[in-house]
Amino acid sequence: MTEKADTYRQLYLHCLSRLRAAGIEDPGTDAALLCRHFFSLDRPGLAVHGEEHCPEPARQAFLQAVRERAGRRPLQYILGRWDFMGLTLQVGEGVLVPREDTAVLVEALARQLAGRECLSGVDLCAGTGAVALGLCSLCPGLQMDCLELSSQAFSYLEKNLQAYPQYPVRAFQGDILSGETAARFQGLDVIAANPPYVAKDILPSLQPEVQREPAMALDGGPDGLLFYRAIAKEWVPLLNQGGVLGVEIGEEQGEAVMGLFQASGLSQIVLHKDWAGLPRAVTALAL
Repeated sequence: MTEKADTYRQLYLHCLSRLRAAGIEDPGTDAALLCRHFFSLDRPGLAVHGEEHCPEPARQAFLQAVRERAGRRPLQYILGRWDFMGLTLQVGEGVLVPREDTAVLVEALARQLAGRECLSGVDLCAGTGAVALGLCSLCPGLQMDCLELSSQAFSYLEKNLQAYPQYPVRAFQGDILSGETAARFQGLDVIAANPPYVAKDILPSLQPEVQREPAMALDGGPDGLLFYRAIAKEWVPLLNQGGVLGVEIGEEQGEAVMGLFQASGLSQIVLHKDWAGLPRAVTALAL
């Protein structure tokens, strides 16, 4: 199947072949999502309309997307949006792609906050705003501020917050490693963070797609713990009594992160696992 394909079925098969040859992990799913995005056809729709000819503008846009995906550009960047916990978030170059695993953090925090009212908190390294928006969707009455350093990511953050005005979330630009930035936030009931946690020397070995995401959203310093140390030092003291801290972690970082939080005076420190049984988040309470 070549780029001369012009029916929807031929274009789908061309995409499937190109992505499979490029080593894409799940070429069938990617091909189906691209067809849905550019042709407004899901799998049943392809079965019904597969022999119809595709209009040339849509055909050219689809073929360009196939070339980009075969070149390992993240699918989410090509689509320009991605779903997370019932939210459709805008994404693109310069912002970390929301991942299903992050729901473990959001749900763990929501359980800790259940039944409590008039709470306020901050989402550190907020990126798209997925954590803050997801948490507010589960916790009525919660107000969250989002803190993000990258100007590129901040533009996506603002767009996503504007898309969900029913959730009281505000965006601020700043560096969570800075004590001066932390001092702007006081009396917090919840701190959430999905910080960079990949050790610097591991970055070159990540999947090609992940390497296309912003390094500043991935690079956690020499041992991957740089941001957790800053959270323990600069942000934990800002928690109210009974306040909750929750962070996403790498699968081998649970013991180290729990140790940092214990040393900072937090209690009831809990390690949460994802659906694959791997450590994915840590929560703790300020008592």
